[in-house]
Amino acid sequence: MRGRQDIDIYPQVAGTIVRLCVREGQRVRKGELLFVIDQAPYRAALRTATANVHAAEAQVETARLDYESKRTLLREEVISEYELATARNALAAAEAAAEQARAQEADARNSLSYTEVKSPSDGTVGTLPFRVGALVGPSMSRPLTTVSDNAAMYVYFSMTENRLRSLVRSYGTPEEAIERMPPVALVLGDGTAYEATGRIETISGVVSEQTGTVQVRAVFPNEKRLLWSGGSGNVVIVRTEADALVVPQSATTELQDKVFVYKAEDGKAVASEIAVERLSDGRTYIVRSGLEAGDRIITEGVGLLRDGMLIETKEEAQ
Repeated sequence: MRGRQDIDIYPQVAGTIVRLCVREGQRVRKGELLFVIDQAPYRAALRTATANVHAAEAQVETARLDYESKRTLLREEVISEYELATARNALAAAEAAAEQARAQEADARNSLSYTEVKSPSDGTVGTLPFRVGALVGPSMSRPLTTVSDNAAMYVYFSMTENRLRSLVRSYGTPEEAIERMPPVALVLGDGTAYEATGRIETISGVVSEQTGTVQVRAVFPNEKRLLWSGGSGNVVIVRTEADALVVPQSATTELQDKVFVYKAEDGKAVASEIAVERLSDGRTYIVRSGLEAGDRIITEGVGLLRDGMLIETKEEAQ
């Protein structure tokens, strides 16, 4: 199981944690303050950057005055065109330096804002391995915490290619199967049934070469927060099949990947091969071919029977 979003929270600046604003398991809103990193060096850097902006702007004004003065002198033919061009270039360089100083100020302001680590989404706070006084930074391998948006939970599970193909075939296409498939149930790890049903949202288009299965994702509501990221369970897909012919698995025997039942015909056990589909209860088969409604099969002692063996049914014995 996974929350709709499991977001690892990393700091964007380095420093010492000076305030921890949340506790483990706390529900937070988007933008809520989680940690505060020591702001003193970043405030000082911002003041320095702001002072550099003022100095650069003063240089621009000085260069502009010099340029305007030389324009006047050129009109009076006191200086050459070269000196005016030099003044123009000096003004352009001063303006570029001022723009660079403003960019550095914006960067310093952003760095200061990053000292307040805020939640990027609504969710639940995970473990808090770093406490007040811990030195943290952008290159750390472990996150400060994880915020899990688990108002709805994604449950990932696998289906065999053949099982999925059979399921999709009954609806037409994978898209129609997703749209028309009935709600799915969830059995939790302790064996209890989850109170709310979910729905299948996506079916992967890739079959795993290692397992031969396709990944499917279902979403379940989690208003009471009974499901947690990293949890496990079993998804139960309910399917209705009209006029299905069902036999107990205990009434069958397998030989070289073929499934047989023994029919009771004229006092004899007659072996009959059947094509079956396994059900998830582990006790029954759906018979696709080999039997018809009304056929009598032997359900006890199947392992002792041989084709053509004489038998006596309970009705005959009575």
